Amino acid sequence: MQLANKMQLAKNPLLMQVQNAYKTHPMQTLALGMGVVVLAPAVLPLIKPLAKTVIKGSVTLYEKTKGAIAETGEAIGDIVAEAKAEAVAEQAKKITLVSDSMNTVTTSNDTQQTNS
Repeated sequence: MQLANKMQLAKNPLLMQVQNAYKTHPMQTLALGMGVVVLAPAVLPLIKPLAKTVIKGSVTLYEKTKGAIAETGEAIGDIVAEAKAEAVAEQAKKITLVSDSMNTVTTSNDTQQTNS
């Protein structure tokens, strides 16, 4: 057996089980495989509606989840924008207070120099 095939078997336990079943019971394994091939066309139409229902439900769940994630992202973006705006406003307020206090000191010094 080639190295690539051995690596593939090691990665896929189901494939290993099929190979082991074929080695131990070759006729039964062949009969089972032929039965699957013969019955598949009869069984698939019965399974198809169930598969479609599961897929529809999955798509619906995906769309709802995608919408919820988008809304959450928007809400987080809004919170970040508000926090940034508040930080800028606080910084501007600090600058205004410092500027006002410096103006008061300058005005007070001017007044003292004028009175002297």
